[in-house]
Amino acid sequence: MEDIVNGRCGWCGSDELYIKYHDEVWGRLVTDDRILFEFLILEGAQAELSWITILRKREGYRKAFHNFDVEKVAQMTDEDIERPTKFDGIVKNRLKIKSAITSANYLWESKKNSVASITTPYSFSQTTSR
Repeated sequence: MEDIVNGRCGWCGSDELYIKYHDEVWGRLVTDDRILFEFLILEGAQAELSWITILRKREGYRKAFHNFDVEKVAQMTDEDIERPTKFDGIVKNRLKIKSAITSANYLWESKKNSVASITTPYSFSQTTSR
């Protein structure tokens, strides 16, 4: 694999979905909690799989996890773990689904208690000139 092909990283190859991800998403600063939560869920789903596999299932994850609305996902119960397994567009690993719900619960509790949002670290990364 070449490092740079047509001005892009070689890892995205010629797959249109990968190219779109490379050009529009990869390496960009994200400060939106919903998008960061989406990537938290997708990264967790990727364990032992390729990223392109998860990208191809991204829409399925949006449907299964309430468009990555942290509050709605946090309200999912253990009984709700079965619901996402009925979606063709996601990895049907119950532990990964449970992990997504658990993560949403922690994030939602933090947000409710005004402890922080997912983007809080970015507020500390502002630099000032001397």
